[in-house]
Amino acid sequence: MRRELAGGFELDDDPLRIDLDAVHRFLSEESYWAKGRPRDEVERLVREAGRVVGLYHGDRQVGFTRTVSDGASFAYLADVFVLPEFRGRGLGLELVRETVDGSPWADRKWLLHTADAHALYRQVGFAEPNERVMERIPPTQATAT
Repeated sequence: MRRELAGGFELDDDPLRIDLDAVHRFLSEESYWAKGRPRDEVERLVREAGRVVGLYHGDRQVGFTRTVSDGASFAYLADVFVLPEFRGRGLGLELVRETVDGSPWADRKWLLHTADAHALYRQVGFAEPNERVMERIPPTQATAT
C-alpha cells in the first residue's frame, strides 16, 4: 500500500522504507511509552511486526505505527507517533485509520494502550477504556513509571 495525502505527505506500509534511526530516535527519546528502548529492540520489533505503516514528507519519515497480531482474533496497535512539528493537520488520524481499516485484520478486535490520544482513537472506532483489561507490567518497568 502506498497512498498520497495532501501537502506532499504519503503513507506507505513497506517495512524496507522505515527509517529505523528516525523511529528509534523518537521512541527512545521523545515517547512516554518507550523511552530508553534500545535500537536493536526497535529494529527487531519493526522486523517482526505484522505490519508497519510509515508517514513520510518527501523522503523524511515523520510518523509511524506498528501492528502485532495473532492473525486470527486480535490486533494490537503500537508505537504510534507523528513528529510534533507535523501534528494538528489530521495526519495522525489518517495514519491510524490506514493502519486499522487498511489492514488484513480490519475485522478483528483491536487493542491499544494510550495515555493521551483517546479522542483520536475514538474517531477510528476504539471505545472508552474499561474495567475488563488487565495488564502485567514487568517489575523493571513498574519501578520506572
